[in-house]
Amino acid sequence: MSRIAYDPVKDAFAGMIRGRRWMRTVFYKLLNLFFLRSWHVRKMVRHIHANHFSGRQKWNVLDAGSGFGQYDRFLLSEFNNAVIRAIDVKESYLEDCRSYFATDIGKGRISFENLDLLKLDARETYDFVLCVDVMEHIEDDYAVLDNISRSLKNGGFFLMHSPSHRSGEDAEEEEGSFVDEHARTGYSREEIEKKLRKSGLIPVEINYTYRKWGHASWVVMIKWPMLMLNRLGMLAAILLPFYYLIILIPGLIMMNADLTISREEGNGIIVLARKG
Repeated sequence: MSRIAYDPVKDAFAGMIRGRRWMRTVFYKLLNLFFLRSWHVRKMVRHIHANHFSGRQKWNVLDAGSGFGQYDRFLLSEFNNAVIRAIDVKESYLEDCRSYFATDIGKGRISFENLDLLKLDARETYDFVLCVDVMEHIEDDYAVLDNISRSLKNGGFFLMHSPSHRSGEDAEEEEGSFVDEHARTGYSREEIEKKLRKSGLIPVEINYTYRKWGHASWVVMIKWPMLMLNRLGMLAAILLPFYYLIILIPGLIMMNADLTISREEGNGIIVLARKG
């Protein structure tokens, strides 16, 4: 199997769930279950909120690259004081989210805006900025980190997840990169720490994700099924339920093993930084 384009698969799923509220809710639950980065991100967000923002009347959040909106649903459902500005560059995804989150939009808890992070001009507005698997798509990441830093209040937190510099090792097994839309392979601990400090952000915690067992779970639970979908189209969806009956429990056990803190390098990296 050769290179895979990730965006067409995402667009296909977006089309399937468009206008079907119950299906979109199920889709969010599946994303949270199957994607290890979601496990890491939600664990870290809960920790940050419990220790710094649980007593606040209002928790101003920027979702910098909202995508399908699954993290917005998580934030709104778990944290009553969260008020979110969600931005992305894909208008069709934003329209889907505006429809799904219409009630929350009406209550003033969330807004969705088409905005490039390179054009973000907010100043000391947010308590927390979340940026999941976005930075690897942006060539001028220094400019984006500067914009994010300026948008944070003093003492605010920035949480990002991205592929690491080791994610290119998987690409060497194929003909090029598994994910075809990235501007860079990923970040090392040293590189992202340097870029954060240059932008006025102080690293609090930097850990690798998708280590030995996490990467193995990604291969069997995400990579192989995605390659099947790229080669066979939605016909592969008929086979995948039977595939997951066999692989689901072992895969979840491997994912859980990745949640422990370790100095071991992995194919992903999760970064928590603070301003001031």
